[in-house]
Amino acid sequence: MKVVLFCGGLGTRLREHSDTIPKPLVNVGYRPILWHLMRYYAHFGHTDFVLALGYRGDLIREHFLKYNECLTNDFRMSEGGRKIELFSRDLDNWRITFVDTGLHSNLGQRLLRVRQYLDGEPEFLANYADGLSDLPLDQHIADFRRRQAVASFVAVRTGQSFHSVRSDDNGIVTGFGQIAESEFWINGGFFCLRHDIFDHIEEGDELVEQPFQRLIAQRKLAVYRHHGFWQSMDTFKDKITFDRMEARGNCPWMLWKR
Repeated sequence: MKVVLFCGGLGTRLREHSDTIPKPLVNVGYRPILWHLMRYYAHFGHTDFVLALGYRGDLIREHFLKYNECLTNDFRMSEGGRKIELFSRDLDNWRITFVDTGLHSNLGQRLLRVRQYLDGEPEFLANYADGLSDLPLDQHIADFRRRQAVASFVAVRTGQSFHSVRSDDNGIVTGFGQIAESEFWINGGFFCLRHDIFDHIEEGDELVEQPFQRLIAQRKLAVYRHHGFWQSMDTFKDKITFDRMEARGNCPWMLWKR
């Protein structure tokens, strides 16, 4: 399945970094959080990415155009530097499509602007580009297919404030709010979408507002509740949290290392 990653936000709450680079390029350890997320999807076999670019999208393009695996992987150099042997590789089998979706576009508009690259895809994945999780993605996809919903997303519990979620015992969303306290389930991204989602998005719509409300009315929006690790990089404090976890080797999202 193709994976759409929304990489165009301004990241105003992470201004210590986002004044100079886009949030997806803020490092967790030695690599950008975007790389960690893409590596997570690749672990489950999803290596065809569509990056919906906006703010400082040029830097994201440049990062991959100049990507040097020797800077982050073990390697052996011989013959005076003329021969390099990498012991592991990151993105040999990745395919990445870079799309300018506008500086001030919302998620709904960014999705509409990458639609042409999703033609022929009955299902696809999508996500914010600033959150990591140990979500069992294969189980989430299986649950999405079983429910025959148009869209499904992961609900998590956290002290951060995002869209709150209410659902019935069958996992069908019945309400989608604006602000959530810590005792609520909130929208954690990691979307599974059918191509039919485009029939529910109108010009100017924000993905998780008007289109999701239309799907709720039709009982076509599902949720997958995840009790494990989930963390977004919303503020500088979150960035420090990620760095400390990486320094301790406590990285539950790195399923590929288990």
